[in-house]
Amino acid sequence: MTSIIPARTAATRTRPAPGASGTGPACTVTAPLAPRARLLPSLAAVYRAQLSRARVARIPLLFVATFQSVGIMILMRGVVDGGAEARAVVAGSSVLVVAFVALNLLAQYFGQLRASGGLDHYATLPVPPASVVLGAAAAYASFTVPGTVFTAITGSVLFQLPMTHLWVLVAVIPLSGAALAGLGAALGLLAPRPELATLLGQLGMSAALLLGVLPAERLPQPVGWARDLLPSTYGVEALARSFDARPDWGIIAFFLAICAAVGVLSLAVATWAYRRAAVR
Repeated sequence: MTSIIPARTAATRTRPAPGASGTGPACTVTAPLAPRARLLPSLAAVYRAQLSRARVARIPLLFVATFQSVGIMILMRGVVDGGAEARAVVAGSSVLVVAFVALNLLAQYFGQLRASGGLDHYATLPVPPASVVLGAAAAYASFTVPGTVFTAITGSVLFQLPMTHLWVLVAVIPLSGAALAGLGAALGLLAPRPELATLLGQLGMSAALLLGVLPAERLPQPVGWARDLLPSTYGVEALARSFDARPDWGIIAFFLAICAAVGVLSLAVATWAYRRAAVR
């Protein structure tokens, strides 16, 4: 990080200015601090640093998240035959890979970062708080791409669903990832202890499992209301409707727009939580 982002000047510098006679200093000229780094370059730097840091753990994370989702689809194959319920199971299991990494693991990461004093390191860098949150969220969400694609293809073969419109994942993965990563980062930053951050991340992933994978028609009405509050729900709905023979692209775009709005909101909350945790 420190080799990528230039540090700001620690303090203002003073130098003497010659007087009218040129024999001595008459006043002191103060040099301003260097400007803060812009958002996009800072975001790219944090993203590369986080991606390099977590590269060693990428294969185990992908294996666990993908194996979990594929196993759930195999279990549900004995209960669900096809139709709308099969589409819901495949879509929910695919987005569950995103939830496992972007929500669960990111909540644990920021909880440990806060407890270990790692936020103090980022606070000394001349980068906007939003770039730290967005960079870490984007790095963790990037790990979900291979597992999500593999899960969607496996589920389509398992339930005999068409794969013509699986390109919708190009929008579903980043939008669902942003919404869930913002929620995970906020949980980790607001939790007073890292153990509680881990617990909240596990509960969030369990909610994504129960409310996203199970068909909405089989859920009780109060649980259905809770499902509407889950950020990943709208990504699941968009992906599930893309399996139709003639998808309604208007409703798919509507669900993706909601997912994008929730993502912006959750990342804004995470940025506020980062500022709050960094000043303590």
